[in-house]
Amino acid sequence: MSALATRLRLRDFRNYERAELEVGAGLTVIVGPNGAGKTNLLEGLYFGLTGRSCRTSNEREMVRSGAAATRVSVDTVGADERAHRFDVGFAPGEPKLLGLDGVARERPPDASMRPLASVFMPDRLTLIKGPPSARRGHLDQLAATLWPARATVRASYARALAQRNAALARIRAGRSGPESLDPWDTELARHGVELMRLRAETADSIRCGFARHALELGLPETAELVYAPRSRAAEATGLQDELVERRTSDLERGFTGHGPHRDDLTLRHGGRLLRSYGSQGQQRVGLLALLFAERDVLIERGSAPIMLLDDVTSELDLTRRERLAELVRGGGQTVISATELAHVPAATDADVARVGVEEGRLAPDVRPRLAAA
Repeated sequence: MSALATRLRLRDFRNYERAELEVGAGLTVIVGPNGAGKTNLLEGLYFGLTGRSCRTSNEREMVRSGAAATRVSVDTVGADERAHRFDVGFAPGEPKLLGLDGVARERPPDASMRPLASVFMPDRLTLIKGPPSARRGHLDQLAATLWPARATVRASYARALAQRNAALARIRAGRSGPESLDPWDTELARHGVELMRLRAETADSIRCGFARHALELGLPETAELVYAPRSRAAEATGLQDELVERRTSDLERGFTGHGPHRDDLTLRHGGRLLRSYGSQGQQRVGLLALLFAERDVLIERGSAPIMLLDDVTSELDLTRRERLAELVRGGGQTVISATELAHVPAATDADVARVGVEEGRLAPDVRPRLAAA
């Protein structure tokens, strides 16, 4: 059994003074006009489950105007079928307070107690059209989720990279010679090849799913997901040789310019880069296809994520909306926001949870009207 979210409680979060949302075991549809607070509910769920925002790096923005602090709680049923409650409290300028079942802790609990969270929001299109660093980080996060025992690979590489860059600085300052790079070349190459293998395995696990879902959701030409490593080395000795070959240029620039920290995950449509040549609508479909391909793999491993889909149907025609509805009903939990109930074809099914949002408050009285729409 995958972990499930069952209830969200917000206090002084964004435009909500207080709110409590029941989360359905399958599909939950949040309906309301633009600006009412639908996206804030999705962000609140993510914040309560992970301890961080999926929208902003400035967490002060999450505290309701005029309030001193915000508090978010999420009730869950873990993979062990036991109930848990996660609490996150935040006051600007103060350390964030995390709690599990009333006991303070330093970091969010693991995925056995809470669902993983996968987010589609328009702001997340930077994952498609933004810099390679965003895609590298996303790929590494998925890799750590799929293979927890290998989760330290990226950190080990980052430490070796920092040490090599520090050695370059010492050489440029005249405090050591070029030979001092030898041990760091060896260390960086060892961890680098391991990181490249992990990324290749991770990308391969979602490659077919990405192509299939992209076609289903409306990309007319073949979609491809390809891991693009900067290095061509298959073994550590090969990457080490590449680093030695580029040593002079690294010393000129003062940093390591070659290695897995320059990798990319390329997404193509009809052979063209989606980030450069795809329309806004095509990029949105590409992001959806990526997230559902990842969900497929996670479901196979028994850890279905909760899909948080904000304004996902606005640029899909009826056929694609119906296909999206089939996908979200295919496993795990999904919370979708929409301005109209009719935009979510499955929304009137008897087992779907529905809630209206009006001006920063949940509107239970809207439910009968929504159900009858």
